[in-house]
Amino acid sequence: MNLDFGAHSGFSWYVVLLLVSGAVLLLLAIPPAIEWWWRSADAAVGALCAGYGIYLAFFFHTGTYLVILQLFLLPTLLVVISVSSLLGKRRR
Repeated sequence: MNLDFGAHSGFSWYVVLLLVSGAVLLLLAIPPAIEWWWRSADAAVGALCAGYGIYLAFFFHTGTYLVILQLFLLPTLLVVISVSSLLGKRRR
């Protein structure tokens, strides 16, 4: 595993955040109370985040890696939309 918080803490935190956001989005794709469009977006972005995090954690050894700004903003936006949709459906 490529996580070394002592030597490369920025890279390690990036990988951990990718894996956590991917897992959260994949879990939010399960409830049928959310519209199908948001569930499919959650599943697609969650799979991309988790897949890139797994690649960086286990298969990446040398070279450069890409830090994508949208991978910080898009999962946050999708989590907020999905949770607000879930809470809105439960209040009715």
